Amino acid sequence: MKAILSDIHANVEALRAALEDVTKHDVDDIVCLGDVIGYGPSPLQCIDLARLFQFSLMGNHEDALLFKPLGFNEKARRAIEWTRSQLNHPNEPPEKKRWRWNFLGDLKRSFTENGVVYVHGTPRDPTREYLFPADITDKQKMEINFSKIETVCFSGHTHVSGLFTEKGYISPVVGRPMKLKGMGKVIVNVGSVGQPRDGDPRACYVLFDGESVTFMRVEYDFEKTIALMKTVPELDQYLVKRLRTGR
Repeated sequence: MKAILSDIHANVEALRAALEDVTKHDVDDIVCLGDVIGYGPSPLQCIDLARLFQFSLMGNHEDALLFKPLGFNEKARRAIEWTRSQLNHPNEPPEKKRWRWNFLGDLKRSFTENGVVYVHGTPRDPTREYLFPADITDKQKMEINFSKIETVCFSGHTHVSGLFTEKGYISPVVGRPMKLKGMGKVIVNVGSVGQPRDGDPRACYVLFDGESVTFMRVEYDFEKTIALMKTVPELDQYLVKRLRTGR
């Protein structure tokens, strides 16, 4: 069984809580669908943990850090620039700087295993395209994305968990397996570990056993993350408030 995480966003408190919860299940591999960094106060610690996963993908925040912050607002851009300064911090040992940058530079934009596709955004645009629940009514967008997969695709990016099927959108059921058989092609958004935006501030991740998905929500001390964020002027207070509300 796999534990599938996404959008950690440098929130190590949320990541540690999620990983602690993963140990309660019969999980063989942990994967991350991107955005290990960005927005949050602990990019180095999160990179160090993600380096131990089976694989991590490139999210739009890693892409912005390595190349250009295309489409980023000022809040996100400032957070990326601060993250870069942490990766290059003079107090960090040169060997750690080197392998962290190498880790980010080696991230794949998509991964396919046993017919299952893993992306950050969508099958059509693995890094940047969003797929929100309301997009289920965009017939052309959905048809193009479904045409890019065999059966199942896992994605993140929107910070809103749920299932997109060829028949419609299905809201997640927390803590109970949802069988994928009979749904046809499915795109599963696994939600966000470090910055949920579906009204639930708890960290979110998915368990996948090859036949069903289980959406997991995990409480963590977001006030600890908030306190740390408040010490970093480059991290906008709007980003701080979002952790309490899950919006």
